[in-house]
Amino acid sequence: MRAFRVAYDGRPFHGFQRQPDVPTVEGTLFSALRSLDVLAADAHRPDGYAAAGRTDAGVSAVAQTVAFECPDWCTPAALNSQLPGGVRAWASADAPPDFHATHDAVRREYVYFLYAPEAEIDDGRAREAFEVLRGEHDFHNLTPDDAGTVRTVDGDLRREGDFLVVRVEAGGFARELVRRLVSLVRAVGTGASPRSNVDRVLGPDSLDGPEGVPPAPATPLVLTDVAYPSLDFAVDPEAAATAREVFAERRIEGLTRARVAGAVLERLDGVDE
Repeated sequence: MRAFRVAYDGRPFHGFQRQPDVPTVEGTLFSALRSLDVLAADAHRPDGYAAAGRTDAGVSAVAQTVAFECPDWCTPAALNSQLPGGVRAWASADAPPDFHATHDAVRREYVYFLYAPEAEIDDGRAREAFEVLRGEHDFHNLTPDDAGTVRTVDGDLRREGDFLVVRVEAGGFARELVRRLVSLVRAVGTGASPRSNVDRVLGPDSLDGPEGVPPAPATPLVLTDVAYPSLDFAVDPEAAATAREVFAERRIEGLTRARVAGAVLERLDGVDE
């Protein structure tokens, strides 16, 4: 059994979990394994396969973790030879035969990059809301799940320029929990929702419809870490180098797109209505 760390740009994918007829990260990984003859053409998935989590459509990752049975030559660099640029394996670890990438994870960490200039949000109010959400709570109003809603959440919130960087960690997460938590923090920080609404959300009554908390957009969210005390991941230098190159290029593309959009906006701002 071998475990792999995988980074990916989630924007082109309809989430991590394989689905018919749409591109997914998992489907892309399986296609690469078939190209390498690690996975038979008629096989549903590799032997022993499991993944740390099922990120939503548009969510990216630095340390998504997948594990499966494979030959020794199946290294991160070998995987990358058959993967598209936006999906990069970069480290691996030997795992015991009974290892399960989902169940054996003791901590998962997500970071959300919330665009929130200081003129638009009160950082103190946002932090106050976040502090109330930390700890063990029943988050049934922050997820569409009907079970597994009691979670112990930790993390922090810091300002980086025009962004509030919201780091959230837990043993595991209910669906959309991080994105809805960020949405609630933003609503309180901007004054769109009173501080007392956090207590209502954490209370026993279900809040649906206009009273509910919608998820924040998916693309600013990144799965940044998954912890396994029993594994010792070794970085594949060649694979890590190609991953850095890919994401450095994408960073430049993003900065360029932002500058172009800024130029268009500046010109439109000067147009009389």
